[in-house]
Formats: sequence, structure tokens, C-alpha cells
Amino acid sequence: MNHEKERGNIMQTMAITMLAGYLVIINAAALLMMAEDKRRAKRHQWRVPEAALFGAALLGGSAGAWAGMYLFHHKTKHWYFVVGMPLILAAQLAAGVWLAGNSGLV
Repeated sequence: MNHEKERGNIMQTMAITMLAGYLVIINAAALLMMAEDKRRAKRHQWRVPEAALFGAALLGGSAGAWAGMYLFHHKTKHWYFVVGMPLILAAQLAAGVWLAGNSGLV
């Protein structure tokens, strides 16, 4: 019985570590996508599609995308980015809190 509980704790720790790693990577990618799009905009080059920027945010990179908006002063005049990114982040945080509460983590 004790081994089963220990194995469950190890699996839970591994899952949390993997999720944290994923979130670091997707948020870094979203931030870098904002930086690259800003660089391309300044050079009048082909741009990163807005759908790709929102896609990265929806896949868990909303904090990185939102940070990139203000760090690089990019997309801050577009209402759908100014409103959309924080709303996506709020929804993801709410889902995370709900999942953590229902899984016994909190």
C-alpha cells in the first residue's frame, strides 16, 4: 500500500514538472514570436500571422505573449490583443486553479 502511494506521488510530481517545463517553453516561444513580429514590422518584412500569435497564447503562452506585447511595445494599439491576451490568461489561470483544486493539489 505504501509503495502505491509513493508511486502516485512520483507520478504526480513528474506530471507537474512536465507541465511546468511545457509552460516555460510555450511562454518563451510566444514572447519570442512577439519580438520577431515586431522586428519584421520595423523592417517592412513578411509578418508573423496574428492567428499564430493568438494560437501560441491559447496553447498556454498567454503570459509570454502579453509580456511580449508590452516589452516590445507591439500590438498594444489593437483592442483584440489588449483585451484578448489578458482574457486568455485569466481563463487559463482560472482553469488551472479549478483543476488543481479538483485534483487534490490545493
